[in-house]
Amino acid sequence: MANTVSLRSMLTSLHSAVVELVLAPAGTDMAVESVALLDADDLRLPPGASSDLTLLVGVTEADVIRWFDDLALRPVADRPLAVLTKVAASTALSHGARETGIALVAVHQQTRWELLLSMMRGVLDQARAQSPDDGLFGADTDLYELAQTVASLTKGMVSIEDERSHVLAYSASDDAADELRTLSILGREGPADYLRRLHERGVFDRLRRTDDVIDVPADTELEIRRRLAVGIRRMTGSPTTLGTIWVQQGSLPLASDADAVLRGASAVAARLITRIANAPTNEALQIQRLLGARGGGVDIPSLASALSIPTSGSAAVVGFAACGDFEISALAPSVRLHASAFRRDSLVTTIGERIYALFPGVASGTGIAAWTADAVGRIETRTSMALRAAVAAPIADLEGVAVARFEVDRVLDGTTGEVRVTTLEESRTSVLLGEILELITNHEQLRDPRIAALDGYDATNDSRMRESLETYLACFGDVRAAAERLHIHPNTLRYRIRRVEQILDLDLTDSDARLLVEIQLRL
Repeated sequence: MANTVSLRSMLTSLHSAVVELVLAPAGTDMAVESVALLDADDLRLPPGASSDLTLLVGVTEADVIRWFDDLALRPVADRPLAVLTKVAASTALSHGARETGIALVAVHQQTRWELLLSMMRGVLDQARAQSPDDGLFGADTDLYELAQTVASLTKGMVSIEDERSHVLAYSASDDAADELRTLSILGREGPADYLRRLHERGVFDRLRRTDDVIDVPADTELEIRRRLAVGIRRMTGSPTTLGTIWVQQGSLPLASDADAVLRGASAVAARLITRIANAPTNEALQIQRLLGARGGGVDIPSLASALSIPTSGSAAVVGFAACGDFEISALAPSVRLHASAFRRDSLVTTIGERIYALFPGVASGTGIAAWTADAVGRIETRTSMALRAAVAAPIADLEGVAVARFEVDRVLDGTTGEVRVTTLEESRTSVLLGEILELITNHEQLRDPRIAALDGYDATNDSRMRESLETYLACFGDVRAAAERLHIHPNTLRYRIRRVEQILDLDLTDSDARLLVEIQLRL
């Protein structure tokens, strides 16, 4: 698997314990780049641009056949490559798939949809995150290929799980697969009695504490076969448990060097899982593209369809920046949780040092501003990490989302944490002044060298000419008020201002001169 995944590779990765190809009128060599989940209500809407793989949840045979009829009227480019459904593959259903050129894939009735969606996105993310890995398992290895390679070398059946015992990848099974393996692949918990025995034997504790390969004997009473297991641990910094590799013995004895193979596989899996965790997910990349963070040429309807959000209607964008020195990505889960509680169709992603939340279907900015202030306050109370935010709402449609993000960035760039939640309208003075100052700062020819001369005079004579000038201008030329703020006599300030005018060769009674000096002093 290079940087794309074919339909054949995707189905092979999912394996027959979860899915089964019913028919593929156009073959299975086409590249898959996106996956989405649709329910019966989605199918009753006019068809939009579809994801490559579409999971049909809670639908009837009539729903799917009617949807196929609607898709037949759409351009081929707007149809999915394949649909996955738990609806029995009847003659009528197969006919509809064949007429539209869409592959039909049957999903095992016990498979959890959220697990299947996660696994499919994981396959896409692994392909996107790949880079060469040298060593025993060769280059361009992903978790599924790693599982298959380990299975081939150990003569067993392999599953790779994360730290919560959720299956990330697995090899092909044979008739010797026991109930524990089958249930794990289907996303269900293994036999409670067996799991309890593993805990009692300290298997899970040992997997967390050691790099040794653990031999787990068969349990004939529960019909669980022998297994080897090794923890997947990240060793940079403090050791962290990332998951476990399990090898179930099948009809053949495990290879004599299976322990060595597993130790090597553990190191490779740690690199792969870490790389995948650090890489943007498929959904994050789609959100970032919608926000204009990954270049132009964005197909808005296709992205909206892939993200399961309305393709039309108003929207809102909120950007969050850190108040203080901390890694803002640590707060992304909290922002996502608050956003989802407010709007189920919200989308949250991190770009650089900022978190962005997109809210489709928002007609007014008032509710969004109130939610943002509440979220900022709650997150700070619970984490002691402070955020500030900028709101752009309402946006006419999704076409304006990228421009709205640019607006949010302008506000965050041009304001400080004194006002925790604001908009461009509320902060336009600070934003525009900040942009003007940045423009002058970045262009040497716009800087007035006379200000440097004033600083040089202060340094040479140990005087306070610049401070006196800044205070005088801040008090709008009111000598007595400025002198009181400086704790000096008014006549002393009058002398200093006359001396400043000589040094700068400027008449501060001239409004243009005062404006220029005030701007230059801000740099």
